[in-house]
Amino acid sequence: MAKKKSSHLELVLIQLISDVLEKSNNEAQNYKQVSAKLNITDAASRDTILEVLKEQARKGVFLEPEKGKFKLKDLKTFLTGKVDMTADGSAFVIPDDEFEKDIFVSARKLHNALHGDKVKVYIFAKKSGGRKNEGEVVEIITRAKTDFIGVIRISDRYAFVNVDDRKMLHDIFIPLTDINGAKNGQKVQVSIAEWPEGAKNPIGRIINILGEQGENNTEMNAILAQYGFPLSFPAEVENEANAIPEVVTKAELKGRKDFRDTITFTIDPADAKDFDDAISFKTLENGNYEIGVHIADVSHYVTPNSHLDKEAYSRATSVYLVDRVIPMLPERLSNGVCSLRPNEDKLCFAAVFELDNKANIITEWFGRTVIHSDRRFSYEEAQEVIENKAGDHAEEILKLNELAYILREKKFKNGAISFESTEVKFKLDEHGKPVGVYVKERKDAHKLIEDFMLLANKKVAEFIAKKGKGKEKYTFVYRSHDSPNLENLSSFALFAARFGYKINMKSDKEIAKSLNYLMEDVEGKKEQNVLTQLAIRSMAKAIYTTKKTSHYGLAFDHYTHFTSPIRRYPDVMVHRLLAAYLNNEKSANEEEYEIAASHSSAMEKRAADAERASIKYKQAEYLEENVGNTFAGLISGVTEWGMYVELTENKCEGMIRLRDITDDFYVLDEKNYCIVGQRKHKKYQLGDEVMVKVKKVDLSKRQIDFTLIQQ
Repeated sequence: MAKKKSSHLELVLIQLISDVLEKSNNEAQNYKQVSAKLNITDAASRDTILEVLKEQARKGVFLEPEKGKFKLKDLKTFLTGKVDMTADGSAFVIPDDEFEKDIFVSARKLHNALHGDKVKVYIFAKKSGGRKNEGEVVEIITRAKTDFIGVIRISDRYAFVNVDDRKMLHDIFIPLTDINGAKNGQKVQVSIAEWPEGAKNPIGRIINILGEQGENNTEMNAILAQYGFPLSFPAEVENEANAIPEVVTKAELKGRKDFRDTITFTIDPADAKDFDDAISFKTLENGNYEIGVHIADVSHYVTPNSHLDKEAYSRATSVYLVDRVIPMLPERLSNGVCSLRPNEDKLCFAAVFELDNKANIITEWFGRTVIHSDRRFSYEEAQEVIENKAGDHAEEILKLNELAYILREKKFKNGAISFESTEVKFKLDEHGKPVGVYVKERKDAHKLIEDFMLLANKKVAEFIAKKGKGKEKYTFVYRSHDSPNLENLSSFALFAARFGYKINMKSDKEIAKSLNYLMEDVEGKKEQNVLTQLAIRSMAKAIYTTKKTSHYGLAFDHYTHFTSPIRRYPDVMVHRLLAAYLNNEKSANEEEYEIAASHSSAMEKRAADAERASIKYKQAEYLEENVGNTFAGLISGVTEWGMYVELTENKCEGMIRLRDITDDFYVLDEKNYCIVGQRKHKKYQLGDEVMVKVKKVDLSKRQIDFTLIQQ
């Protein structure tokens, strides 16, 4: 080992020595003992170890309690965490240990770490007067991603990919032998193959040509690839799906309750092809109603460890972009075998309830069924039946609607929160170009289905929770939603007060009640979206877990996802577990299911981000035709570099950059959700109405820039 060391090599040595001391319970060791534990035998290298020990003892990283013997100082010299890049190329490492402070790492000391990577970082001793923890990356433990989307630029001798991701600040160098047929200016997917120490740029190869920039198909595929969703199914998965027969056999009916003679129908969006759920309805002799929530029996076809199962687990969810669905399961299953199409025998897993006229549950039953749907309704068709009180299955639909109203009322009485945010939809031409924007309305037909799905999800979760009482706890996948962080909620309450809404913070129930009043009051008003989005942001995020069971937003003690196994992997797991426990099998491995639940939560977030990116792209595309035009809007977000404005007419969102507001120097007042002029003290606050002009649209970055029209 050479006597002269680079600073990075020295850091690696400090880390190795620290590991040795830590493993020795931090008992003082001399350099020979440390060298022996590192399998270092030559004299020059052992001298280097002694030199590092002495030097770092002088700097206060190690202590020398007795001459020639060293131990670690108590403070953590190394931490592991996640890289969060900033716009100037430096980063913060957010430690895995939540009680540790973030570590600032300058661009020079990142040593090729990228945004999201898990790294080990060395923390420098604080200089006197230094306010922030500073450090240097010594090891990249895992890369967050190695594949990126961008535009390829080809010259005579080499090529580069300019990456779309704003957090990836390096172009990727591509040898001409690895451009894989890509042409200059095309959008591509690139994979980093290596990044030699000291090289300015990583070296990659093109793994996918997505097409010409600006084409709808190219851009949608680019979004999917950016968020790590595959563009097609592997051949072995398709083959496995194609081998499943469409027709239900007699053998498959064994052990199932037969509902084929009971009136059954589906209610779904007009353009849906994957029908997860059907409702059966029967009036009983005692005047009560038997209502069955029948869910596609995906777990009958997708068996553990099959190619289909591994692919479904990996994707964990279907992805809904503006103009397409990327299904979790191949179309043969999602739109065919498992889809509860009308006039076909279909295998289901069901929750069947006997309800009285006041929607009280008299009995409940869970198990496998076979159904034969009599009718496929779109939401619009079912809504017509509700409004006109006439049409196919009017009697059943009207009674279901009546019962759904009672279930809903009970839910809100118990403290559930009703978030009705506006959902933006685009009218697209045959090339996928947006020609119009409209807001999707949620009417009684939507809510009817939602309420019976909630009932099934809640009752399945309660059934398992009760089954485990007094015995071993049964491992299960729950949908958990924590109560809100009071600090976040307090600042939301202050903001809502500006619009005349009061949030009572006395108890969870009072919070829920006042949020519901607010949501009801705000419906249809210009501030609806801003207030709803802010309220949602002040809430905790719902996750999948085997551990916690309550759902704050719905005010349910136990809740799960049972009703959408065609498009959500957690529901497949729930079906498998429920089947096992109905069969009196022993509890499943909790650790295994917790890992799967955590993966599903992460993929759900990724799918939501991809969906948002596709909406942002279509908004940018729509406003590209409107550059120079003026619109009214509401301030929907404030940051230190600008304010976001949502246009009232079409719900498109863009940004006014603070540097473009020239009448004063504006800064962010984070606490009060506003930006304030430093000389004239003019305020622009979240929720304020403003007039803006569309200044610039960058389609590749999905960015819309506005100019403020000052009045």
